[in-house]
Amino acid sequence: MRQWIVAAALAVVSAGVPDAFAQTFPSRPVTLIAPFPAGGPLDSIARVIAEPMREALGQPVVIENVPGAGGNLGVGRAARAEPDGYTVMIGQWSTHVVNPVTYTLSYDVQELEPIGLLTITPQLIIARKDFPAKDIKDLIVWLKANPDKATAGTVGAAGGAQVASIYFQKETGTTFRFVPYRGGGPAVQDMAAGQLDLMFDQAANALGPVRAGTVKAYAVMSKTRWQALPDVPSADESGTPGLYVAYWHAMWAPKGTPKDVVARLNAAVGRALADPNVSKRLSDIGHDPFPAVQRTPAALAAYHKAEIDKWWPIVRASGLKAQ
Repeated sequence: MRQWIVAAALAVVSAGVPDAFAQTFPSRPVTLIAPFPAGGPLDSIARVIAEPMREALGQPVVIENVPGAGGNLGVGRAARAEPDGYTVMIGQWSTHVVNPVTYTLSYDVQELEPIGLLTITPQLIIARKDFPAKDIKDLIVWLKANPDKATAGTVGAAGGAQVASIYFQKETGTTFRFVPYRGGGPAVQDMAAGQLDLMFDQAANALGPVRAGTVKAYAVMSKTRWQALPDVPSADESGTPGLYVAYWHAMWAPKGTPKDVVARLNAAVGRALADPNVSKRLSDIGHDPFPAVQRTPAALAAYHKAEIDKWWPIVRASGLKAQ
């Protein structure tokens, strides 16, 4: 009888641990892993939201840049971290949708704990400013008449820009050659210098050069026009309906992180994105925050699954693999 009472008491105490832990979380700084170098689009998002998250959590949010292998090194480190909420990660379309097909990973992105969607930025179809085609329809005609003559910049091994390019080729029946770059910045610089023809780039990365007129934008790969570049037509307007590609960003925790802790982190993210100043800062650099209704862990899980269902068959059919 005494053993039973002791066991029952321990069970009661254990059952209360998650709630008690969540009530005291966080009691020390939270590390936010950004799996790309400082200064890039993903890192910029992390730095914009870190301070308002600190205010919401009452503890510093320390950004740790862990670049390499297309973002896999950083995501892998976060996935293997202690599932206590003190290490979380920002990921995106390429790290959490494309990479699981093009790389052999030591973790399963579908098992990570979703915290919430953050921002979205569409892909832009851009070109050197003196490229002969005047619009998307003209570009498709030119590419068909000149197969494998044009060059398109890609970033990283089997990265998002290449996936978007392959998707465009498949949907339009065109072909062109790929030129790999280590980052989107150098690719756009070469395009501005006339050494690269095309790129299917994150709008946030291409926003400055397009506004400055050093490169030209043919279309935004979305259903509607993008508020940051209202003069650039959408895919639907350009005669390529359904040709949608977007870089979305979200936050995850390691598998097994307590739900109450995830909820606390989600609330901090929601508070940060609800701040008009934060929203404006993100929009100014080309990232549109998701509406509040889409910021829940469940909404991220559903969105992530839908993207996997759409893109995995396309990437697998292309045979694209990181070398």
